[in-house]
Amino acid sequence: MTKLTVFTAKHIRTMDAGRPLADAVAVKDGRIVSVGTLATMRNWLDREEHVIDDRFSDKVIFPGFIDPHTHLQASGSLMGMTYIGPLDQNGPNGFDEGLTSRQAVLDKLKRVADQDPMSQDPILAWGFDPALHGGQLHRDELDAVSATRPIWTMTYAPHVVVANSPMLDIIGVDETTNVYGIEKYDDGRLNGQFIELGATTIALRPVVGFLADPKRGAAALWAQGRTAQKAGITLTADMAFGKLGIDYELGLHKKVVEDDAFPLRMLLVPLGPPLNAQHGAEAPSYLRKLMASNTDKLAVHGVKFINDGSYPAQTLRLRYPGYLDGHKGHRGETPWEDLWGAMLPYWKAGFQIHSHANGDETVEMTLDLLEQLQLAHPRFDHRFTIEHYCLSTPDQARRLKALGGLASVNNMFVHYRALLHADSGFGFDRAEATARLGSLEREGVVFALHSDFSLVLTPISPLTAVWIAVERIALDGKTVLAPGERIGVDRAMRAITIDAAHVIGRDRVHGSVEVGKYADFTVLDEDPYEVEPARIRDIRVHATVLGGKPFLTEN
Repeated sequence: MTKLTVFTAKHIRTMDAGRPLADAVAVKDGRIVSVGTLATMRNWLDREEHVIDDRFSDKVIFPGFIDPHTHLQASGSLMGMTYIGPLDQNGPNGFDEGLTSRQAVLDKLKRVADQDPMSQDPILAWGFDPALHGGQLHRDELDAVSATRPIWTMTYAPHVVVANSPMLDIIGVDETTNVYGIEKYDDGRLNGQFIELGATTIALRPVVGFLADPKRGAAALWAQGRTAQKAGITLTADMAFGKLGIDYELGLHKKVVEDDAFPLRMLLVPLGPPLNAQHGAEAPSYLRKLMASNTDKLAVHGVKFINDGSYPAQTLRLRYPGYLDGHKGHRGETPWEDLWGAMLPYWKAGFQIHSHANGDETVEMTLDLLEQLQLAHPRFDHRFTIEHYCLSTPDQARRLKALGGLASVNNMFVHYRALLHADSGFGFDRAEATARLGSLEREGVVFALHSDFSLVLTPISPLTAVWIAVERIALDGKTVLAPGERIGVDRAMRAITIDAAHVIGRDRVHGSVEVGKYADFTVLDEDPYEVEPARIRDIRVHATVLGGKPFLTEN
């Protein structure tokens, strides 16, 4: 048994509505023993050898922030490719200046190709932004960069791969390949585009060796984990576990996350289609076996299905009248008519299902699907979660509540992307109403806020998400987007603590400073409840505490 340690603070926001404020928290064996004041926990202190740790005495302590939808290992591995994104980036290859035009992207690819014009090594590039860069790339313009050297590019949100002709030969597809998402020009030639999971899985085959490099993957996890910790995060959920192989990814995460120096706990949420393809009817049993090795720091959790495309890649599915250019977007890997059968075994086995739905047409389909699952096999507290929930309608929030569902919302797009997509894709009506948190709150739906880091063009920063939820200020610094969808500070802070824990099925041990829970805390210089809302995103994260162990952030 370790010695009892008492952390004191200016005050502690417990997120326990019955006991919302405290001045001290006592910790032992990585768990919370008592919360209150030194006086109220005297019955413990009189009995236990203890130490008073006052390093946070002028700070504000919250439960450890939770980001319930991230992609730390995958995004970190992609950063090793040639960067063609619009944001400045410090990656493993050094500093990369953001590229803000399509021509700048093509020019950079040409410079890379011209460095060794005789090479046959593929150019692997990542970060393209079709909204900012003028639509998706295509085969002919990449052939104009190089007709001899293979070129493989991926959008920042990795829902689209585009290849030139030599790369198409390596991938092994031609005009006779009949797979959803492998696109063609009007004349029937392949246009080089692989859109959404079924197609991008094929396009990934030649680069799996690059992405599944254990050394690169471990470095990516360490780097992204430290980035998350600096933002105040103590728990994340990886929402695409197994894309590169369950054994490889599980072994990699065990090696890194279980290290005492790694500053996060992590959940790994497997993708349903690969599980079904590899294990068939035995997939739920296999998933149960994976969960048998769960630890307090690393755990396999639930199952995820991707049902449409991406907000930033402009491939999500929209109801009438669709996109400004008339297209409707793309579904995920599994045909919608097959989703019920794909999900039902996990539903019956009692697993939590996370269902990716960005567009309002996909949200509607997902609600229909949840209703069908309930009719076939009624469940209580199933926590079926719509992931992203970017474009929706008020009636869908009401229906989500009626069906007992939850939402994990990427509201970062309100500030960083909405005005851009109003002009380039969705129209102002839909773009303004991105991430309808006010509607969810009015209907009583439990929801979380997430970053999707770093496979979208937004930061990992729970306090920034809170600021956006409260203010809904666009990137121009003046436009308030759908003011009726704003929420208050308390509800927003719940969405990165106790409600986020509920959404990923961990509120028994996470999300509040409460007796018996893990001693995971976020330590702030200032209190979001007490500053002007406009300043919430600027509050400095001083430290995190994981299982009673402090991790100071770097200045």
